[in-house]
Amino acid sequence: MPSRRRVPVADGRAALTSWAAAPEAADRATIALAVRFTLEELGERAPGRSVEVRVPPFGVVQCIEGLQHRRGTPPNVIETDAATWLALAVGHLDPAVAAGEGRLRVSGTRADLTAYLPLFADDER
Repeated sequence: MPSRRRVPVADGRAALTSWAAAPEAADRATIALAVRFTLEELGERAPGRSVEVRVPPFGVVQCIEGLQHRRGTPPNVIETDAATWLALAVGHLDPAVAAGEGRLRVSGTRADLTAYLPLFADDER
C-alpha cells in the first residue's frame, strides 16, 4: 500500500519547477519541498519496501516491490544529496554518471532506479 502524500502535488510541482529553472538560486525550503515531493512520487510509481532511497536531511522513501525490509539497516540503499537527487529526478543527470562520480551511493543487488528515473521530463513539471 503506497504511503499517503504529505506534499500537495501542486506545491511539489511548483517547487520542482522553481528548482529546475535555477538550481543555484533555490532556497532551502524550495529544495526541501521538491525533494520530499519527488520521493513521494517515486514511492507512488514504484510501490514496495525492498529499496530505501535516502536524501538527507530532507527525506527517505522505501520503494520497489520485493522482499520487505522491517528492522535495522536495509540491504538495498540508495543515498545522495539533494542537488544530485533532483537532477536525477528531472533527467539532468544520468544515474550511472552520478554513481561513477561518487555522488550516488548504492548498496544491494536491488538498488537500481534506472527504470524509474527521470521521474519528470521538462514538459511534465
